[in-house]
Amino acid sequence: MARYLHGHAPSVLASHIVRTAENSCGYLLPHLREGMRVLDVGCGPATITLDLAALVGPSGQVTGLELFEETLELGRAEASRRGDDRTRFEAADVMALPYDDGSFDVVHAHQVLQHLTDPVAALREMWRVLAPGGVLAARDADYAEMSWYPQPRELDRWRELYLAVARANEATPDAARHLRAWARAAALENIKLGASTWTYADEETCAWWGKLWQKRALTSRFTEEVLERELASQDELAAISRAWQAWGSDPGAMFIMTHGELLAFRQAN
Repeated sequence: MARYLHGHAPSVLASHIVRTAENSCGYLLPHLREGMRVLDVGCGPATITLDLAALVGPSGQVTGLELFEETLELGRAEASRRGDDRTRFEAADVMALPYDDGSFDVVHAHQVLQHLTDPVAALREMWRVLAPGGVLAARDADYAEMSWYPQPRELDRWRELYLAVARANEATPDAARHLRAWARAAALENIKLGASTWTYADEETCAWWGKLWQKRALTSRFTEEVLERELASQDELAAISRAWQAWGSDPGAMFIMTHGELLAFRQAN
């Protein structure tokens, strides 16, 4: 499994906590129903996880999964804030899930496969724990396809560094375009693929995104890895940080992030 390049710095979590079932897995929602058993792989701060729990109702059961126990505390805190005492949070590795075959009606992963050294093996394992009649759902971004305006050279350099570090970690930062190939290699059934975007094109969201990356360029695991690998200097990262701030305050700013979306339906018995 690759190192998680983003880490869990406050500037990273600030982008994760705005994720909802509606804005991050809308493609899955038509397939949910009351009473389903759901596994949310890589649940992070669990804002999506707990939305899914609300959608499958009190007769359903949702489990949020993370590799490290300390990360799960974020989800438990959000569950407590929402008054949810039904959702489970468990530490486990997606490469070796501690569940019997067919344990879940839905297995979901948002922005997970891109960080793994063997996403095909992960999909096989997710498929193994999926019950007959169930649905596997995965959504991942494509950093190479992200586009923005204005286009200062420092932001091009930011992407170059991000791609270099991710690939050095044997991860796949352009995961979206690989989803069909990975699904076929994992022998998934009844595959359906699509795409969607997060689009930041107003003063508030552009300022928010610019400020997040202004901080992340200087204080995050991304920063640490760039410096450890001697891919850029602290001064260059500072210039990238300033460019993010300037981008976010530009009245014409726009940012488009493309995501691939995979659904695979296991045949009912």
